[in-house]
Amino acid sequence: MLTIKVLGPGCANCQKLAYLTERAVNALSIEAKIEKVTDYAEIMKYPVLSTPGLVINEKLVASGRIPSEAEITTFLTTALMAD
Repeated sequence: MLTIKVLGPGCANCQKLAYLTERAVNALSIEAKIEKVTDYAEIMKYPVLSTPGLVINEKLVASGRIPSEAEITTFLTTALMAD
């Protein structure tokens, strides 16, 4: 099972990233725990320069932008193959 974290204060971009991530997870029919991290101290544990950020299995894969659903799907399949 993948552990996915959406980093950000809960702004519209963070919500959109969470939504696209959920869609990608559902499209792949995989098991994943999606967590929204809004605490600034927690966010700073990752090398994030700006939010939103996307972390899969404790690896930062995107920050400061909203990747497309196709790009998120690629991140997820890459993480699955690494397991």
